[in-house]
Amino acid sequence: MAFRHWVAGLALAAVCGIASAQDQKSFEQRITTKVLPNGLTLLICERPEAPVFSYVTFVDAGDVDDPSGDSGLAHMFEHLAFKGTTEIGTKDYAAEKVALEKVEAANNAFEAEKLNALGANPEKLKELAAKFKAAQDEAHTFVIPNQFTEVAERNGAAGLNAETGLDETLFFWSMPENRLELWAWLESGRLADVVPREFYAERNVVMEERRMRTDSDPIGRLLEQFLATAYVAHPYGRSSIGWPSEVGQITATEAMDFHKKYYVGSNLVVAVVGDVKAQEVMPMLEKYFSRIPAGPKPEEMTTVEPKQFAEKTVAIKEQTQPFYIEGYHRPSYRDPDDAVYDAIADIMSNGRVSRMYRSLVRDQQIAAEAQGFSPYPGDKYPGLFAFYAVPLPGHAPAEMRDAIHKEIEKLKTTDVSDDELKMFKTRTRADLLRGLADNQGLANALAEYQTRYGDWRELFKQLDKVDKVTKADIRRVANEVFVASNRTSAWIETEAAPAAKNGGAE
Repeated sequence: MAFRHWVAGLALAAVCGIASAQDQKSFEQRITTKVLPNGLTLLICERPEAPVFSYVTFVDAGDVDDPSGDSGLAHMFEHLAFKGTTEIGTKDYAAEKVALEKVEAANNAFEAEKLNALGANPEKLKELAAKFKAAQDEAHTFVIPNQFTEVAERNGAAGLNAETGLDETLFFWSMPENRLELWAWLESGRLADVVPREFYAERNVVMEERRMRTDSDPIGRLLEQFLATAYVAHPYGRSSIGWPSEVGQITATEAMDFHKKYYVGSNLVVAVVGDVKAQEVMPMLEKYFSRIPAGPKPEEMTTVEPKQFAEKTVAIKEQTQPFYIEGYHRPSYRDPDDAVYDAIADIMSNGRVSRMYRSLVRDQQIAAEAQGFSPYPGDKYPGLFAFYAVPLPGHAPAEMRDAIHKEIEKLKTTDVSDDELKMFKTRTRADLLRGLADNQGLANALAEYQTRYGDWRELFKQLDKVDKVTKADIRRVANEVFVASNRTSAWIETEAAPAAKNGGAE
């Protein structure tokens, strides 16, 4: 997998006291894996150093799985997961359920009029908007705000959060070990018993997130256009947070349909790491997590991005800092050369000894920052190997492009040095002693590798792949991938502010 992923696995080995393949057996004795009848996989790593545990629920669904025309659904469900269930977050769920049905009907009527092909009637639209608001206000009277979060935190939950990526959705926190059953009730409940509570208020929150992260951020706007240009078919080219017109129209019904498809046992891995004894707690975990519905594993993405045959460019003029980025299509994490891409990223970009820092930042002094990274924007499916640079005042994106291309050409024509390759492998081994030294990191790594490979033991095979990377591999991959016809470039050109009239007076 990508550099950040396999380092996670290596760090896991170190933390559990594994220094060689001979120790793997003792490590395996710490981990219990069980697939429940509903298809959900439970992983428990016994690590009794402190009376706490951490967990991650890894859902194999993210923004890339949003249905066409409904971008933003995966992210919306992350928000819903904190709103409670039929048992928590409500004063009277039976009455609330009726009120929520009225909200949905009012929203549908409002949206139908707004999208009327013959043109919306302003008076009718105003009337329907008022009914929609009134229905939401009524439903809100049954809500106990933030009760899910407050119960968890009152019982010692720390780091309570969630994250929706392109490829997955994660839920996680840490807690005292004597609250394990409470956690199991809370977590299994919000996975199995979700309620579209305050859905449309949360939709507005997501819209505001989009405005802050993308619409009001020049680099955010550039990156969105960059990916939309680099991809012509695959959903990696869609806005990760969702296109405004689509986010603004998704409904609670659509969110529940998404949940029904993707939040099934076969699409979930729950990893628990800490002061827990698997033999003692597994029956209790089975009891709670077995209530999550069974269902077939959702089908994998079948859309394949076609080969790019010509360079593509995006230029945006803004009254802001210039910026340059370019990307080259590369295979997914399952490709045999995945570790080679990690080596290139490390040699080009890892710290002040890296090639791009030394050339663009230290020696030429044309950039404030310059790096290469991979994969982007995701790694479950073929992504991009990207390079970017932030010009210093007086320097332009074109200089960044030319300087980056010179460094890429060196990779293609001249072997990296023995020291560079050795440093890459040494740094990787050093990350065995650093990285994920806490329970949360271990849980993340276990869940991710179990999901992506079907066996968390794949963690221990990554270092072998790193050790096998050669200079010839780096030259070969650079020559295959870093070619103009496979490149998409994007940049911000600084545009001067318009001159003030009459010496500044309007």
